[in-house]
Amino acid sequence: MTETFPAARGPFVVGIGGTLRSDSSTERALRHCLSVVREQGGRTELFCGADIDLPMYNPQDPVRSPKAVKLVEALRVADAVVVSSPGYHGGVSGLVKNALDYIEDLRGDPRVYLDNTPWGCITCAYGWQAAVGTLGQLRVIGHALRAWPTPVGVAINSAVQVWDAEGELTDTAVRDQLGLLAAQVSTFALGRTAGAPA
Repeated sequence: MTETFPAARGPFVVGIGGTLRSDSSTERALRHCLSVVREQGGRTELFCGADIDLPMYNPQDPVRSPKAVKLVEALRVADAVVVSSPGYHGGVSGLVKNALDYIEDLRGDPRVYLDNTPWGCITCAYGWQAAVGTLGQLRVIGHALRAWPTPVGVAINSAVQVWDAEGELTDTAVRDQLGLLAAQVSTFALGRTAGAPA
């Protein structure tokens, strides 16, 4: 049975991912995961598609677009992060990687980068090789940002029918995996913030 959390104590989980194609498989998977987080009493904010269509990250230029500022500010207060990337040519997409590069703006914060923050990973690719390889890359990125990748990561093979014509998730194994990922992110985030002042 999945633990649920009171709304007042629910963790704030930021989701980042998708593609520039609206309602991509990657975005659908991320939305589903965040919906489970909300069912468990968490709060979420989603950055996908046009939200992460940002100028190339330049650490030498302090000017940030309004969309970049919004992303960084959400990450600054996030109790957990879920990242969902397509596997493009065997790796994380440029769109998602560039958005994650903006986390460098948190290097001088009291919580450096995403130190001790739960980090959930989802990937979608046409074939297992790219899906699993990209999942490994997202976990490595999380480690580099001092985050804690969850034990469960979800790799989805888009060559297999996972969604119906209306975009509903029909694969029970994928549904269960995304639900477990959401539960781990929420549980670890709640534990992380248990000692924080109200």
